[in-house]
Amino acid sequence: MGSPTIARPAPVPLSVAEIRRPVTAEMDLFERRFREAMRSKVALLDRVMHYIVQRKGKQMRPLFTLLSARQFGPVNEAGYTAASLIELLHTATLVHDDVVDDSNMRRGFFSINALWKNKIAVLVGDYLLSKGLLLAVEQEQFELLRLVSTAVREMSEGELLQLEKARGLNFKEDVYFDIIRKKTASLIAACCASGAHAGGANAEEVALMHRFGEHAGTAFQIKDDLFDYGAGQDVGKPTGIDIKEGKLTLPLIHALQQVDAGDRRWMVRTVKHQSSDNKAVARLVAKVVETGGIDHARRKMYEQRDLALRILHQLPLTDARLSLEGLLEMTVERNK
Repeated sequence: MGSPTIARPAPVPLSVAEIRRPVTAEMDLFERRFREAMRSKVALLDRVMHYIVQRKGKQMRPLFTLLSARQFGPVNEAGYTAASLIELLHTATLVHDDVVDDSNMRRGFFSINALWKNKIAVLVGDYLLSKGLLLAVEQEQFELLRLVSTAVREMSEGELLQLEKARGLNFKEDVYFDIIRKKTASLIAACCASGAHAGGANAEEVALMHRFGEHAGTAFQIKDDLFDYGAGQDVGKPTGIDIKEGKLTLPLIHALQQVDAGDRRWMVRTVKHQSSDNKAVARLVAKVVETGGIDHARRKMYEQRDLALRILHQLPLTDARLSLEGLLEMTVERNK
């Protein structure tokens, strides 16, 4: 039996509390279970786990998972397992990403590798991944294991594809969208599909929710790209972090396709060899803005949001669906 059907339009925008309302009790129980799952009898590991739990993020992925489950039925043991596995996997990837990127900060706090060095950080990430996989195995949730393992494979492929293509800085949008579909959208797609499966959805509905998650995740990543140019603040006050790390974002890819060969050479040179020069980065950002890169990325982000909404609108109107719509809107309108 699904979430109660209602006939009122979704308030826009929804607050976080309103988005969580259909699964407030379930999210609270999930958080308690997740903290319990993070405990270890190894003292060092337990200290690291405690540090991670105390600095948890917005938990958008468990929310996508539990709301997707609630759309199709009550949240059961399989739903909690799905949410926990997704969050354990996501946390593992963040720990490993900080090692790969040699990053010392995560969400305003020191990263695991900054405090305990790379060797421990890699082992902690491995531990988190194994905890999640074992959780699914112990509950005999093999379809959940398939969905999430597929996402892990695609995330790895996406990261490697990005590293391969970023060397030449000459790929086009179709490659960019393939990269972010794999490295970012695949996990949110797994959230929605695994939640739907846990809630009792049939195979067609699970596939529908997977597509919804892919579009939502793609919109999420484009929003992250825009933050590098000050989206959510003044575009004139960019962070430039992605540029300084040599990453190709959608606004920059669009700009590189619009300029002549001379401008393209100095823009590529800035990303490859002058990314630590604030003046050079500022000049590059100004060129991206001038060539319409910001506006183009925003259009693409809203296109992805609208595709996701069209998928949701194929489902019955419930409190859970309205919250998924609100969560999607928050994804593209967030300020951080």
